[in-house]
Amino acid sequence: MLDRKFILENAELVKQNCVNRGVKVDVDRFVSLEEKRKQLQTEVEDLNRLANQVSKSIGQAKDTAQREARKEEGRQLRENNQAVQTEIDAIVVELDRIHRSIPNLSHPQAPIGVDDKSNLELFRGKTPLPKFDFKPLDHVELAEKLDLVDFESGANVTGHGFYFLKNEAVLLELALQQYAVTVLMREGFTPVATPDLAHNSVLEGIGFIPRGPETQIYSIENSDLSLVATAEITLGGMLAGRIIDAENLPLQFCGISHCFRTEAGAHGRATRGLYRVHQFTKIEMFAFTLPEKSEEMLDHLRDMECKLFDGLGVPYRVIDTATGDLGGPAYRKFDLEAWMPGRGEAGEFGEVTSTSNCTDYQARRLNIRYKSKDQKGTRLLHTLNGTAIAVSRAIIAILENYQQCDGSIIIPEVLRPFVGKERISAR
Repeated sequence: MLDRKFILENAELVKQNCVNRGVKVDVDRFVSLEEKRKQLQTEVEDLNRLANQVSKSIGQAKDTAQREARKEEGRQLRENNQAVQTEIDAIVVELDRIHRSIPNLSHPQAPIGVDDKSNLELFRGKTPLPKFDFKPLDHVELAEKLDLVDFESGANVTGHGFYFLKNEAVLLELALQQYAVTVLMREGFTPVATPDLAHNSVLEGIGFIPRGPETQIYSIENSDLSLVATAEITLGGMLAGRIIDAENLPLQFCGISHCFRTEAGAHGRATRGLYRVHQFTKIEMFAFTLPEKSEEMLDHLRDMECKLFDGLGVPYRVIDTATGDLGGPAYRKFDLEAWMPGRGEAGEFGEVTSTSNCTDYQARRLNIRYKSKDQKGTRLLHTLNGTAIAVSRAIIAILENYQQCDGSIIIPEVLRPFVGKERISAR
């Protein structure tokens, strides 16, 4: 979250940023409540001082009547103190609620707009769009013909949005994980297999809403645990409350986890099949950096995403995400959208990765700091995250871009050592 003092001193900037993001937050209410809290805090301090003076004077009373009068005065002061403190406590709760709902600032170069229609295409990948001499199928039709995904059994066993991967699709899932981890390890990322559950306080620290009408999170009943929507949650929480030596930064991790999302309200042709599901496997990049290095790290994470999809030979474009399409913690976000020939009437781009610089927004909530030898005290570091491979969407892109006129699928060359074959053919 933003620094409280910064909000108070830059209320108009924060209000305009909320407008640009399409977020309704009563910043004026926050400012007025903070002024009220300070006023009441002064009252509490005055009442405490008076109560202490009265308490000391009781022993100096000349007679019983004066002593009882001073005791009564002390009781009244303590009652008044408690009443004011109760009011302060209520204000603090509301202040915290508003504070946590205020989004991060937006990068000056981020396109301003309330939704993804204002996103800006920056550049395209090395692989050109495929040219077919036949009408390409979408991944659902391809998967059914090649016996790769069983959506019906997934719906019967668990519900809509769940699925069984079968045959070569299982090999593709494992191959994509191995490919991504291998590439990232060469770049200095530490591989981590993370838990699929986290405390709700960690989810809130990262910026997710564990419970409530707007949540996308599956919560565990009668506990403070939830299933994670991304390894960003567990990787960020891994250093919560820690102080890192500056010379050890940056720290770069690649996390392997299952991801669980309710995806409430997500329906339609564009979201069918594997595109928007309730469970999938993802390789996630996460970095902890010095503040002055975070923009450079964001470019690095974006470049790693490009390297992975260039290696897969999948066409894509890179998007600078508009303010209204940014998540609350993100200062700037780049999306990588892969070309999906079977999507829509003539093919469409669909998001397959995103990478965000969250500056100190998450670090403040999770109390993650760094210390330098040449500076006193500690400071908040910056956190960044980026999708390396979201397996379900990567499979879509591979099936649709590598389909052949005979219905078979060519396997990307970089995955063949892990899959053990060059082509998926009909049985």
